[in-house]
Amino acid sequence: MIFVPLPFVVALLLLILFVRMLRAERPSLPFLALVGLCALQSVLLGLRWGYGMTELRYALPVVASSLPPIVLAGFRSLIHRGAAQPSGVRWLHAAPPVLMLGLVLFAPGLIDAALIVIFVGYALAMLDLGRAGPDALDEARIDGAVAAHRALVIAALSLCLSAFFDFAVFMDFAWSKGDNAAFLVGNANFLGLLLIGLTAIVAARAQPQPAAAEEVEKSSSTAQDREVLDRVRKLLVEQKLARDENLTLSRLARRVGVPARQISGAVNRLAGKNVSQFINDFRIAEACRLLSETDMSVTAAMLESGFQTKSNFNREFRRVTARNPAAWREQSRSETLAVVARVGAEDA
Repeated sequence: MIFVPLPFVVALLLLILFVRMLRAERPSLPFLALVGLCALQSVLLGLRWGYGMTELRYALPVVASSLPPIVLAGFRSLIHRGAAQPSGVRWLHAAPPVLMLGLVLFAPGLIDAALIVIFVGYALAMLDLGRAGPDALDEARIDGAVAAHRALVIAALSLCLSAFFDFAVFMDFAWSKGDNAAFLVGNANFLGLLLIGLTAIVAARAQPQPAAAEEVEKSSSTAQDREVLDRVRKLLVEQKLARDENLTLSRLARRVGVPARQISGAVNRLAGKNVSQFINDFRIAEACRLLSETDMSVTAAMLESGFQTKSNFNREFRRVTARNPAAWREQSRSETLAVVARVGAEDA
């Protein structure tokens, strides 16, 4: 029977994700690169530990050190350019693979320690990136911002998991000359790389489709929270902006004419929720109206109100109404019939 190392199975799953992302209408280049790099690293690990190709020990650290910067770059693509790092700072993210190449050539004994520092450091940078919650990802679609933020946290934890397994492999070589290294690397690959690949496809789905030219963001440091919130509500209700499935916090800010952070702060302070929840409240209200007043299917009402995925729609519907859409429609109709019957009895 042919031996197929576990990393090859993971690589196949990642390649399937890569093809799915590539077939999207507007694939995300950073997340495509991330999934592709995960698949490449998985193949190299399979060749190194499954078939004993020890020559790959020189390439693996360089490939591994390239992964954290690409993870960070992928999630930074969900943040408005004005809030992103300057180009000079972004170039510093090329340092990890360059440093690792130098260590491979001149100081191989420091490779494991350097990888652990790189992975943990970028994990902390990821968590710092998303510390403001879903509102931090202002270029993510409102419908997918919460899922993208969860993916960010999982990706950061996956980097920490990879660092932990690197440490475990290092200790295994120190204690037992690497007897368990293949098993540890296989599990690290399965858990770490696959989790990062899955988070990449979740986050990529949150990117909006290209829109027409939009107004340049203006600054208005003197605007009051109430005025900002009223202007947001006016756009969401009168212009039906909440139904735009590609709506992001950044686009909303340009339409309102104030910085995204100011909108986020106003919503947080006055409504007590994040922007995603605030806008989804309007979408759920519209979905409830459609379910109550029309014979439209639940899926059609979901799409018409601005949602793109059933999982997000059902989660937000339960958050607002404490019921699933079908149960809410049934109760609404029952209450309507009861009112009609009572009015009829009173008239009689």
